[in-house]
Amino acid sequence: MLTKRIIACLDVRDGQVVKGVQFQGLRHAGDPGELARRYNVEGIDEVVILDITATLEKRQAMARTIGAVAREIFLPLTVGGGIRSEEDADAAVEAGADKVSLNTAALKNPSLITTLARRYGSQAVIVAIDAKRRGDHFAVFVRSGTADADRDAVEWARQAEAYGAGEILLTSMDRDGTRAGFDNEMTAAVSDAVNIPVIASGGAGTFDHFTEVFTAGHADAALAASIFHYAESSVTDLKRHLRQHGIPVRL
Repeated sequence: MLTKRIIACLDVRDGQVVKGVQFQGLRHAGDPGELARRYNVEGIDEVVILDITATLEKRQAMARTIGAVAREIFLPLTVGGGIRSEEDADAAVEAGADKVSLNTAALKNPSLITTLARRYGSQAVIVAIDAKRRGDHFAVFVRSGTADADRDAVEWARQAEAYGAGEILLTSMDRDGTRAGFDNEMTAAVSDAVNIPVIASGGAGTFDHFTEVFTAGHADAALAASIFHYAESSVTDLKRHLRQHGIPVRL
């Protein structure tokens, strides 16, 4: 069985890490470089930087922030936010990113997924899907969660894979920042629909939430922010907990 990955997410605005609830009420959570340094020591598997206002402000992700994080870690770094073109992706990679994450731009121009997959390899192209429950399906939102894309998350994940995406980063907007647990039903629906890894995001609050998303949610990786940023839980202790519950992780 492949090992499951634990990923730390740095939501960045104006060069600082912030965190809110359901994409609202953002508050300061630390310096990107300092947090990355701690995660590197603790044994996190990957780090994701999401420049959460880059798309709304129609600009590239901040190269200075990417560089500050890249200098502190020796593990895969994904950058998302404001990547609308091949040039934007090039800039992120030049600044230190190993992977790029597309969200709004992928829906608007799916061929960009294919272009970047051919240039960097599918393993370096992640399609991020922000979704909310809508009756019996999961609705996709774009532009930092401010606009309904009128698309179904499961179907869009299938299409993203067909265009060349190497992974899906699936965020439950309903659970984001609530610490109420991942949306395992949504995660399993997407995971079972595609043949590429699915990273679950939104709702991590306890170690058991990670166990549940890897079992009931069929996730390949789990991403969290708050539970790690404020040093309430260590990555090492989380991985030991997962090992004790039969979840294969890298220690």
